[in-house]
Amino acid sequence: MNTHGLLLVQQQHLAGLLEAIQRCVYFLHASDSGIAWPLTGDFLSDRKKDNDLFEALAAINERFAKLQDTMGAAMRHSLLLSGEQADSFIKVLALFEKNGVVQSLEDWQVARTARNLAAHDYETDYNAVAYHFNALHALQPSLYQTALRFVHYAQQELGAHPASADFASEFAAITTSLNTRKNSDNATK
Repeated sequence: MNTHGLLLVQQQHLAGLLEAIQRCVYFLHASDSGIAWPLTGDFLSDRKKDNDLFEALAAINERFAKLQDTMGAAMRHSLLLSGEQADSFIKVLALFEKNGVVQSLEDWQVARTARNLAAHDYETDYNAVAYHFNALHALQPSLYQTALRFVHYAQQELGAHPASADFASEFAAITTSLNTRKNSDNATK
C-alpha cells in the first residue's frame, strides 16, 4: 500500500471513531433518559429485583465507559494524523486541554476514576450504588461537551467528519440541549 493509501485508511479510521463517538452519546443519553434521577439507596433496595432497571443501569456503566474509551482512542489517532507526538495518554490529554477540547485534565481523570470504579466494584450497599450512578449521571454533560468539542476539533483541524450522518442530528440535539441548559443555569446564578 502506498503512503497516500495508508493516509486514507487512517483518515477513514478517524471518521469511524467520530461516528462511534456520536453513537455512544446517543445510546448513553437514551439509557440515562429512562431513569428518574437522582437515585436513592432506598429506591434501589426496593427494586433490587427489577431487571429492567438494573439492565438500564448496567447499560449506563457500559456506555459511559465506551464513550470515554472511544474518545481516548480518537484523540490518540487524531494526534497521529496531525503529526503530534504523545508518548503517554496524560500528554494526549494535555494537548487537548491546551486546544480547548478537554476542559481540564482533572475533569477527565474524575470521569475515568468513576468509570473504573464501576468496572471493578461489585457493591451491594444500595446507597453506594446510588451514589455511583448519580455521579455518572452528573458527569455525562461534561463528557458530552468534550465529545462535541472533539468532533468540532477534528472537523476544523483535520477536515475529518463522522463516517456517516446516522447519529449527527441526535448528537447535535443532545449536545445543544446541554448547552442551552448550562447557559440558562449560568444566567440564573
